[in-house]
Amino acid sequence: MSEQRAGVLMGLAAYGLWGLFPLYFPLLEPAQGVEIVAHRIVWSLVFVAVLLTVLRKWTLVRRAVVDRRTMLVLAVAAVLITGNWLTFVIAVNSGHVVETSLGYFVNPLVSVLLGVAVFRERLRKLQWLAVGIAALAVVVLTVDHGRPPWIALLLAGTFATYGLMKKLVRVEAAPGLLLETLVLVVPALVVIGVLQTRGTGTVGDAGGGHVLLLLSSGVATAIPLLLFAASTRRVPLSTVGLLQYLTPLMQLAIGVFVYGEPMPPARLVGFAVVWLALAVFTVDSLRAARAQRRTAPEPVPAGL
Repeated sequence: MSEQRAGVLMGLAAYGLWGLFPLYFPLLEPAQGVEIVAHRIVWSLVFVAVLLTVLRKWTLVRRAVVDRRTMLVLAVAAVLITGNWLTFVIAVNSGHVVETSLGYFVNPLVSVLLGVAVFRERLRKLQWLAVGIAALAVVVLTVDHGRPPWIALLLAGTFATYGLMKKLVRVEAAPGLLLETLVLVVPALVVIGVLQTRGTGTVGDAGGGHVLLLLSSGVATAIPLLLFAASTRRVPLSTVGLLQYLTPLMQLAIGVFVYGEPMPPARLVGFAVVWLALAVFTVDSLRAARAQRRTAPEPVPAGL
Protein backbone atom coordinates (compact mmCIF):
# COMPACT_ATOMS: atom_id res chain seq x y z
CA MET A 1 0.00 0.00 0.00
CA SER A 2 1.34 3.44 -0.95
CA GLU A 3 2.07 6.04 1.72
CA GLN A 4 -0.57 8.39 0.33
CA ARG A 5 -3.28 5.72 0.27
CA ALA A 6 -2.40 4.76 3.84
CA GLY A 7 -2.63 8.43 4.79
CA VAL A 8 -6.09 8.74 3.25
CA LEU A 9 -7.28 5.65 5.13
CA MET A 10 -5.87 7.02 8.39
CA GLY A 11 -7.61 10.34 7.75
CA LEU A 12 -10.90 8.60 7.02
CA ALA A 13 -10.52 6.58 10.22
CA ALA A 14 -9.76 9.68 12.29
CA TYR A 15 -12.65 11.75 10.96
CA GLY A 16 -14.95 8.71 11.03
CA LEU A 17 -14.22 8.11 14.72
CA TRP A 18 -14.84 11.78 15.50
CA GLY A 19 -18.08 11.53 13.54
CA LEU A 20 -19.23 8.70 15.82
CA PHE A 21 -18.77 10.73 19.01
CA PRO A 22 -22.51 11.61 19.20
CA LEU A 23 -23.15 7.88 19.64
CA TYR A 24 -20.36 7.46 22.20
CA PHE A 25 -20.87 10.23 24.75
CA PRO A 26 -24.50 9.38 25.60
CA LEU A 27 -23.15 5.99 26.71
CA LEU A 28 -21.30 7.79 29.52
CA GLU A 29 -24.52 8.97 31.14
CA PRO A 30 -25.68 9.31 33.91
CA ALA A 31 -22.41 11.26 34.24
CA GLN A 32 -22.97 14.93 33.41
CA GLY A 33 -20.85 16.95 31.00
CA VAL A 34 -18.40 18.33 33.57
CA GLU A 35 -17.72 14.89 35.03
CA ILE A 36 -17.29 13.33 31.58
CA VAL A 37 -14.77 15.98 30.50
CA ALA A 38 -12.87 15.71 33.79
CA HIS A 39 -12.50 11.96 33.29
CA ARG A 40 -11.58 12.53 29.65
CA ILE A 41 -8.69 14.76 30.73
CA VAL A 42 -7.41 12.32 33.36
CA TRP A 43 -7.61 9.16 31.26
CA SER A 44 -6.25 10.83 28.12
CA LEU A 45 -3.19 11.78 30.18
CA VAL A 46 -2.80 8.22 31.48
CA PHE A 47 -3.22 6.60 28.05
CA VAL A 48 -0.80 8.94 26.27
CA ALA A 49 1.76 8.60 29.09
CA VAL A 50 1.70 4.81 28.65
CA LEU A 51 1.91 5.20 24.86
CA LEU A 52 4.92 7.52 25.06
CA THR A 53 6.62 5.09 27.43
CA VAL A 54 6.08 2.19 25.03
CA LEU A 55 7.31 4.28 22.07
CA ARG A 56 10.18 5.76 24.12
CA LYS A 57 9.33 9.31 23.09
CA TRP A 58 9.59 11.13 26.43
CA THR A 59 12.48 13.14 24.96
CA LEU A 60 9.92 15.06 22.89
CA VAL A 61 8.01 15.92 26.07
CA ARG A 62 11.13 17.12 27.90
CA ARG A 63 12.08 19.27 24.93
CA ALA A 64 8.71 21.04 25.06
CA VAL A 65 8.61 21.40 28.85
CA VAL A 66 11.83 23.44 29.02
CA ASP A 67 10.47 25.97 26.50
CA ARG A 68 8.38 28.51 28.44
CA ARG A 69 6.70 29.89 25.32
CA THR A 70 5.67 26.43 24.18
CA MET A 71 4.20 25.59 27.58
CA LEU A 72 2.29 28.89 27.72
CA VAL A 73 0.79 28.31 24.27
CA LEU A 74 -0.13 24.72 25.17
CA ALA A 75 -1.75 25.92 28.41
CA VAL A 76 -3.99 28.28 26.41
CA ALA A 77 -4.69 25.47 23.94
CA ALA A 78 -5.64 23.19 26.84
CA VAL A 79 -8.24 25.66 28.11
CA LEU A 80 -9.67 26.10 24.61
CA ILE A 81 -9.98 22.39 23.85
CA THR A 82 -11.52 21.75 27.27
CA GLY A 83 -14.15 24.38 26.53
CA ASN A 84 -14.73 22.73 23.16
CA TRP A 85 -15.09 19.27 24.72
CA LEU A 86 -17.47 20.53 27.40
CA THR A 87 -19.66 22.35 24.88
CA PHE A 88 -19.79 19.32 22.60
CA VAL A 89 -20.61 16.78 25.32
CA ILE A 90 -23.33 18.93 26.88
CA ALA A 91 -24.82 19.69 23.45
CA VAL A 92 -24.83 16.05 22.32
CA ASN A 93 -26.26 14.75 25.58
CA SER A 94 -29.00 17.39 25.60
CA GLY A 95 -30.27 16.72 22.07
CA HIS A 96 -28.38 19.29 19.96
CA VAL A 97 -26.33 17.00 17.72
CA VAL A 98 -27.42 18.78 14.53
CA GLU A 99 -26.14 22.11 15.84
CA THR A 100 -22.79 20.55 16.76
CA SER A 101 -22.44 19.40 13.15
CA LEU A 102 -23.00 22.98 12.01
CA GLY A 103 -20.09 24.09 14.20
CA TYR A 104 -17.68 21.73 12.46
CA PHE A 105 -19.03 22.61 9.02
CA VAL A 106 -18.21 26.31 9.52
CA ASN A 107 -14.95 25.68 11.40
CA PRO A 108 -12.72 25.97 8.27
CA LEU A 109 -14.19 29.39 7.50
CA VAL A 110 -13.65 30.59 11.08
CA SER A 111 -10.04 29.40 10.79
CA VAL A 112 -9.63 31.53 7.67
CA LEU A 113 -10.97 34.60 9.48
CA LEU A 114 -8.56 33.99 12.36
CA GLY A 115 -5.73 33.88 9.82
CA VAL A 116 -6.78 37.34 8.64
CA ALA A 117 -7.11 38.73 12.17
CA VAL A 118 -3.94 37.24 13.67
CA PHE A 119 -1.51 36.69 10.82
CA ARG A 120 -2.80 39.48 8.54
CA GLU A 121 -3.33 36.93 5.79
CA ARG A 122 -4.93 38.23 2.62
CA LEU A 123 -7.98 36.36 1.41
CA ARG A 124 -8.69 35.65 -2.21
CA LYS A 125 -11.98 36.85 -3.69
CA LEU A 126 -13.63 33.44 -3.54
CA GLN A 127 -12.58 33.06 0.10
CA TRP A 128 -14.30 36.34 0.96
CA LEU A 129 -17.35 35.17 -0.99
CA ALA A 130 -17.43 31.93 1.02
CA VAL A 131 -17.19 33.84 4.31
CA GLY A 132 -20.00 36.16 3.22
CA ILE A 133 -22.24 33.23 2.25
CA ALA A 134 -21.52 31.58 5.62
CA ALA A 135 -22.50 34.79 7.42
CA LEU A 136 -25.79 34.73 5.50
CA ALA A 137 -26.31 31.14 6.66
CA VAL A 138 -25.85 32.21 10.29
CA VAL A 139 -28.56 34.85 9.79
CA VAL A 140 -30.93 32.27 8.27
CA LEU A 141 -30.30 29.83 11.13
CA THR A 142 -30.72 32.60 13.71
CA VAL A 143 -34.16 33.35 12.30
CA ASP A 144 -35.00 29.63 12.34
CA HIS A 145 -33.83 29.04 15.92
CA GLY A 146 -35.08 32.36 17.25
CA ARG A 147 -31.54 32.87 18.57
CA PRO A 148 -28.01 32.76 17.15
CA PRO A 149 -26.64 29.19 16.83
CA TRP A 150 -24.47 29.68 19.92
CA ILE A 151 -23.45 26.03 20.23
CA ALA A 152 -22.17 25.92 16.65
CA LEU A 153 -20.41 29.28 16.96
CA LEU A 154 -18.77 28.32 20.26
CA LEU A 155 -17.58 24.97 18.89
CA ALA A 156 -16.21 26.55 15.72
CA GLY A 157 -14.59 29.43 17.60
CA THR A 158 -12.87 27.33 20.27
CA PHE A 159 -11.69 24.65 17.84
CA ALA A 160 -10.40 27.13 15.27
CA THR A 161 -8.55 29.09 17.96
CA TYR A 162 -7.17 25.83 19.36
CA GLY A 163 -5.86 25.02 15.89
CA LEU A 164 -4.29 28.48 15.73
CA MET A 165 -2.49 27.88 19.05
CA LYS A 166 -1.16 24.55 17.81
CA LYS A 167 0.30 26.24 14.73
CA LEU A 168 2.37 28.52 16.97
CA VAL A 169 4.40 25.63 18.40
CA ARG A 170 6.13 22.59 16.94
CA VAL A 171 4.98 19.74 19.15
CA GLU A 172 3.87 16.33 17.89
CA ALA A 173 0.34 15.10 18.56
CA ALA A 174 0.97 12.67 21.44
CA PRO A 175 3.37 14.87 23.46
CA GLY A 176 1.09 17.85 22.83
CA LEU A 177 -1.99 16.03 24.12
CA LEU A 178 -0.06 14.82 27.17
CA LEU A 179 1.09 18.33 28.09
CA GLU A 180 -2.34 19.85 27.45
CA THR A 181 -4.04 17.33 29.72
CA LEU A 182 -1.22 17.63 32.27
CA VAL A 183 -1.97 21.36 32.56
CA LEU A 184 -5.57 20.60 33.56
CA VAL A 185 -5.27 17.26 35.36
CA VAL A 186 -5.26 18.79 38.86
CA PRO A 187 -8.48 20.81 38.28
CA ALA A 188 -10.00 17.70 36.67
CA LEU A 189 -9.15 15.55 39.70
CA VAL A 190 -10.57 18.23 42.00
CA VAL A 191 -13.83 18.24 40.00
CA ILE A 192 -14.08 14.44 40.21
CA GLY A 193 -13.31 14.51 43.94
CA VAL A 194 -15.87 17.23 44.68
CA LEU A 195 -18.57 15.44 42.70
CA GLN A 196 -17.86 12.17 44.49
CA THR A 197 -17.86 13.88 47.90
CA ARG A 198 -21.20 15.56 47.20
CA GLY A 199 -22.71 12.32 46.01
CA THR A 200 -23.31 13.60 42.47
CA GLY A 201 -20.39 11.70 40.93
CA THR A 202 -21.20 8.45 39.17
CA VAL A 203 -18.08 6.38 39.88
CA GLY A 204 -19.09 3.50 42.12
CA ASP A 205 -22.82 4.16 41.74
CA ALA A 206 -23.46 3.28 38.10
CA GLY A 207 -21.66 -0.06 37.97
CA GLY A 208 -18.34 -1.38 36.71
CA GLY A 209 -19.34 -1.08 33.07
CA HIS A 210 -19.87 2.65 33.50
CA VAL A 211 -16.41 3.05 35.05
CA LEU A 212 -14.87 1.20 32.10
CA LEU A 213 -16.67 3.52 29.69
CA LEU A 214 -15.28 6.55 31.53
CA LEU A 215 -11.80 5.00 31.35
CA SER A 216 -12.26 4.46 27.61
CA SER A 217 -12.61 8.21 27.06
CA GLY A 218 -8.82 8.46 27.13
CA VAL A 219 -8.46 5.98 24.28
CA ALA A 220 -11.37 7.57 22.39
CA THR A 221 -9.64 10.95 22.62
CA ALA A 222 -6.12 9.88 21.69
CA ILE A 223 -6.62 7.34 18.89
CA PRO A 224 -8.32 9.61 16.30
CA LEU A 225 -5.89 12.42 17.12
CA LEU A 226 -2.89 10.15 16.46
CA LEU A 227 -4.48 8.82 13.26
CA PHE A 228 -5.07 12.40 12.11
CA ALA A 229 -1.45 13.37 12.83
CA ALA A 230 -0.19 10.33 10.91
CA SER A 231 -2.50 11.17 8.01
CA THR A 232 -1.33 14.78 7.67
CA ARG A 233 2.26 13.57 7.29
CA ARG A 234 1.30 11.41 4.29
CA VAL A 235 -1.28 13.34 2.26
CA PRO A 236 -1.54 16.90 0.92
CA LEU A 237 -3.38 19.41 3.09
CA SER A 238 -5.93 19.85 0.28
CA THR A 239 -6.89 16.19 0.73
CA VAL A 240 -7.15 16.63 4.50
CA GLY A 241 -9.38 19.64 3.84
CA LEU A 242 -11.81 17.44 1.92
CA LEU A 243 -11.73 14.59 4.44
CA GLN A 244 -12.62 16.90 7.33
CA TYR A 245 -16.22 17.25 6.13
CA LEU A 246 -16.82 13.57 6.92
CA THR A 247 -17.13 14.35 10.65
CA PRO A 248 -19.96 16.92 10.49
CA LEU A 249 -21.75 14.92 7.78
CA MET A 250 -21.81 11.88 10.08
CA GLN A 251 -22.87 14.01 13.04
CA LEU A 252 -25.69 15.55 11.01
CA ALA A 253 -26.89 12.13 9.85
CA ILE A 254 -26.79 10.77 13.41
CA GLY A 255 -28.69 13.78 14.74
CA VAL A 256 -31.45 13.54 12.14
CA PHE A 257 -31.77 9.81 11.48
CA VAL A 258 -30.69 8.24 14.80
CA TYR A 259 -31.88 10.77 17.37
CA GLY A 260 -34.75 12.17 15.30
CA GLU A 261 -33.80 15.82 15.77
CA PRO A 262 -36.02 18.14 13.71
CA MET A 263 -34.84 19.54 10.39
CA PRO A 264 -37.55 22.04 9.37
CA PRO A 265 -37.36 23.66 5.92
CA ALA A 266 -35.82 26.91 7.20
CA ARG A 267 -33.04 25.02 8.98
CA LEU A 268 -32.41 22.91 5.89
CA VAL A 269 -32.08 26.12 3.86
CA GLY A 270 -29.55 27.42 6.40
CA PHE A 271 -27.48 24.24 6.11
CA ALA A 272 -27.74 24.38 2.31
CA VAL A 273 -26.31 27.92 2.37
CA VAL A 274 -23.45 26.66 4.58
CA TRP A 275 -22.75 23.85 2.11
CA LEU A 276 -22.71 26.39 -0.73
CA ALA A 277 -20.14 28.44 1.19
CA LEU A 278 -18.03 25.33 1.74
CA ALA A 279 -18.29 24.37 -1.94
CA VAL A 280 -16.95 27.81 -2.94
CA PHE A 281 -14.24 27.60 -0.29
CA THR A 282 -13.19 24.07 -1.31
CA VAL A 283 -13.06 24.86 -5.04
CA ASP A 284 -10.90 27.90 -4.31
CA SER A 285 -8.59 25.88 -2.03
CA LEU A 286 -8.12 23.15 -4.63
CA ARG A 287 -7.40 25.71 -7.35
CA ALA A 288 -4.84 27.44 -5.13
CA ALA A 289 -3.17 24.13 -4.24
CA ARG A 290 -2.97 23.15 -7.92
CA ALA A 291 -1.46 26.52 -8.85
CA GLN A 292 1.09 26.22 -6.05
CA ARG A 293 2.18 22.78 -7.26
CA ARG A 294 2.65 24.13 -10.80
CA THR A 295 4.84 27.02 -9.63
CA ALA A 296 6.82 25.05 -7.04
CA PRO A 297 10.53 24.68 -7.91
CA GLU A 298 11.80 21.28 -8.98
CA PRO A 299 13.25 19.36 -6.04
CA VAL A 300 17.05 19.25 -5.89
CA PRO A 301 18.33 15.70 -6.40
CA ALA A 302 19.75 14.13 -3.28
CA GLY A 303 23.51 14.40 -2.94
CA LEU A 304 23.93 17.60 -5.00
